[in-house]
Amino acid sequence: MADVSTIEHDITRQLDNLSPDLQQQVLAFVQALAQSFPKGVSGKKLLRFSGILEVEDIQAITQAIEAECERVDVNEW
Repeated sequence: MADVSTIEHDITRQLDNLSPDLQQQVLAFVQALAQSFPKGVSGKKLLRFSGILEVEDIQAITQAIEAECERVDVNEW
C-alpha cells in the first residue's frame, strides 16, 4: 500500500491540473466520503466498561451467539 504522504502528494499534484470548478467537486466528494464513515468512540471512553462482565457471563453470551446467531431458518419468511 502506498505511503500516506505519497498519496497526498499525488492527489495534490492531480488537483493542480484541475480547474477551480473541478477542484470544488473533488472537495465536495472528499467531504461526502468523510461524513459517510461512522464516528467511533475513543478507547478512553470505553475503559469505564472494562471488567463489568464476569467470565461466566462472557462465556454464556459467546455460546448464545454461536448457537443462535449463525443459524439460518429458511422457513422463517
